[in-house]
Amino acid sequence: MERVNIYDQISGNKRMSYILFIIFFIIAFILSYIISAYFGGGYIGIGAILIFAVIWMLFSYYLGDKAILAINHAKEVRKQEYPHLYNTVEGLSIAAGIPMPKIYVIDDPSPNAFATGRDPRHSSVAVTKGLLDIMNRQELEGVLAHELSHIKNYDIRYMTLVMVMIGLIGILSNILVRMFLHGRGNRRGGGKGGAVIILIGILFAIIAPIIAQMVRFAISRKREYLADASGALLTRYPPGLASALRKISANKIPMTKANPDSAPLYIANPFREGFFDNLFSTHPPAEKRIKALEAM
Repeated sequence: MERVNIYDQISGNKRMSYILFIIFFIIAFILSYIISAYFGGGYIGIGAILIFAVIWMLFSYYLGDKAILAINHAKEVRKQEYPHLYNTVEGLSIAAGIPMPKIYVIDDPSPNAFATGRDPRHSSVAVTKGLLDIMNRQELEGVLAHELSHIKNYDIRYMTLVMVMIGLIGILSNILVRMFLHGRGNRRGGGKGGAVIILIGILFAIIAPIIAQMVRFAISRKREYLADASGALLTRYPPGLASALRKISANKIPMTKANPDSAPLYIANPFREGFFDNLFSTHPPAEKRIKALEAM
């Protein structure tokens, strides 16, 4: 296991966030140009679509975490309801040197957890009741330390931007598919020029979901390894997280409250995976993560 440099990871995540913003605008401009050209909207059409894209980005960036918590049926809890959970998060936050995140619980028997937000000052941690039921103190600390590491390392910002991009690509790609299927484009754009626009549009409509999946895969397995290692350094007890991952991976019950689009945020895939799914999973195999922790 390579040595973890927390500061390098934080700066890398911030740098990748800026790169994602650039990619976001490039993809949005290309798709806007194709849609506008097909409908004959010109620069006004491009501008209108880009304004929509910017509004979508800002809305998702600043309110996306609330939407993620809502679609995963997470409920904010008070200290009186879960004192042990609250005290554990509070203690680890102090140790990590970050503001204490809001705490949410998901009423689901499958053990899992995730963190979301745009930065350490605007972050949340959600755990399932199934996780609280089967974890001992050291295991729970390991899981929460992993999630707090995602917050401290700005992984949550990167993940939020990835999900924003996936949503935008999906919307614009769907517009392209529908307008070509219904043939309601600009009649004046016939001839070779119109045919080229249609061809390019069809190609983009086909490859857009593939691009979205590749971007989703950009929430790399390395980030999970580093969050595991960062969390282990935070608790000073790698076996705690290793034991927690072993229990989570042994669970055969998929989550019923999880949303598929937010699956990469969880500490482990909330749905059961087959061989083909494992090839494209954003999470490393649990056995390898456990082995890496045991070797620390």
